[in-house]
Amino acid sequence: MYYKNTQHPTYHLRSTLPLSLGGILMSSLLLLGCSTTDSDPWKAWNQGSQSFNDGLDKGIIKPIAQGYEWITPDPIDKGVTNFFSNINDVGVTINDLLQFKILQGGQDLSRLLINTTVGVGGVMDIAKDIDLPKHHEDFGQTLGVWGIPSGPYLVLPIFGPSSPRETLGLMGDAMLNPLTYVSFIGGAASAATAGSKVVDIADTRADLIPAEKVVNEASSDKDRYEFIKNAYQQRRDYLLKDGNVTDDDTLDIESELDAAPSSASPSSTNLNQLDSKPPLTPVNSAIPQKNATSGHLLKLSEPE
Repeated sequence: MYYKNTQHPTYHLRSTLPLSLGGILMSSLLLLGCSTTDSDPWKAWNQGSQSFNDGLDKGIIKPIAQGYEWITPDPIDKGVTNFFSNINDVGVTINDLLQFKILQGGQDLSRLLINTTVGVGGVMDIAKDIDLPKHHEDFGQTLGVWGIPSGPYLVLPIFGPSSPRETLGLMGDAMLNPLTYVSFIGGAASAATAGSKVVDIADTRADLIPAEKVVNEASSDKDRYEFIKNAYQQRRDYLLKDGNVTDDDTLDIESELDAAPSSASPSSTNLNQLDSKPPLTPVNSAIPQKNATSGHLLKLSEPE
């Protein structure tokens, strides 16, 4: 049993962050990693960001997602999800190679080529039908494999649960996303890219509506912050270790679920994300990455 990202809909908003911000985050990560014993030094900021994200989701993102879900037939909805998942496979394949996962990189490259050609631009997941598995690798995991410490828990406005390392990972993921470069062309191409991001966000959030219910049932207002924090950190640890975690790694989350209503039990719930697409963060909950990435969805069932 494990969890995909946690905090409200973690959306995959992939935008390029300033390089100077990356330097500041890296410096603070290294300094804090060596000098502080506080496991949550930014808790006040994090709680404020989480409240902001919850409000933004409730007032804007969720209503848009519900409208999208209402007007979009299931086959089209699935095709949209497949399309963005296929684009995400570009970054997944590159991160495979950066982590020296050669065999897995070959599988993900095969997925990308097959779905892009036979699958009509990724709208159909033909690779799944021939037993090519979907993997979830992002630049945040690559930095972890390279030995860069995570740093303290950090909730970003709009992006949701993160850490200094994962924030740097968002920058890398943006650089590996083909849509980032299409937007540089300008004119109609930029407008099309912006429109695709809106659809991506709506599609991701709509797929997370069941996950939101689970989070709400499994945690109260009082312990919601800790629940989301623990689930997010354990999910990232799971991804970094490729599932090679001990029973102790899941103890905290399991104890919180024991107190949750039976309707939220992992055995009866199968939430499929993310990824992570990589980062669209939770604007209201810890998202399971549908295309994993980061990036970043909550899955209360056996991990893939």
